[in-house]
Amino acid sequence: MGEHIRGKVIVLTGAGGGFGRLISLKAAAMGARLVCSDIDADALSATVRQIEDSQGQAIGQPTDVADAAQMAALAQAAVERFGRIDVMVNNAGVMPLAFYADHTAAARHWDRCIDINIKGVLNGIVAVHDQMIAQGQGHIVNISSIYGNFPVAGAGVYGATKAAVNFLSESLRVESQGKIKVTVVKPTGVPGTGLGGGIVNPAAIVGILGQNASPYLATMGAMASGGLSAGQTDPGSIAYAALSPDYIADAVIHAIDQPWGVSVGDITIRASGDGYIL
Repeated sequence: MGEHIRGKVIVLTGAGGGFGRLISLKAAAMGARLVCSDIDADALSATVRQIEDSQGQAIGQPTDVADAAQMAALAQAAVERFGRIDVMVNNAGVMPLAFYADHTAAARHWDRCIDINIKGVLNGIVAVHDQMIAQGQGHIVNISSIYGNFPVAGAGVYGATKAAVNFLSESLRVESQGKIKVTVVKPTGVPGTGLGGGIVNPAAIVGILGQNASPYLATMGAMASGGLSAGQTDPGSIAYAALSPDYIADAVIHAIDQPWGVSVGDITIRASGDGYIL
């Protein structure tokens, strides 16, 4: 493992925490060269320091993914430092779950969600597209969600942004076959990322749980209080209830760590005992 990721130049958004930090640390440990970005400059600096402290190679550039000019500057910084861009991971995202009845409280969060989850991914694709075409090869990894699979209550806007990520990704794959590989990663609910902190109305999670809402919410309550069974916290058990973010990061690494002629197109990884119905 690591033969094909070693030496690659990887640009990654949302590197200040969650999946982004994990992917950055794992890739750097395998010999990749990281160009990390995040809107939170302090969190970004912490990620870069961790990589450097482990003798990895990384630079950090504070970037607002919703700003096309800043994204172009991020790509340019990667080329200036490392001479190329092998992989772009469009990871930055927010999850403002809310019902339509919550529109007064949710409106500004929905606007930001559209800016980050749709425009941010589009800006990321455009920022690296010409460089990858000129190189003759490249790989774009877009972080979507199982919410993009089907519309449910409580996720109208968020789900629509992730469905848009799927559309952007698949159209890019069709246009750039033989030139740019495209991978779409669709995480399930992963409590450990902190993404749930952006939820506007906690009741809106019901849409992704459906008939499993009552028992699974009880499971999440037990997790918060340390009351889960041994099997529910053990990834070696079929009852494993809440996926660790490491498994999603490992899936991204797996997709990158392939020969140029092998493209991992679509990845969904679940905890076998979770309650998500999508």
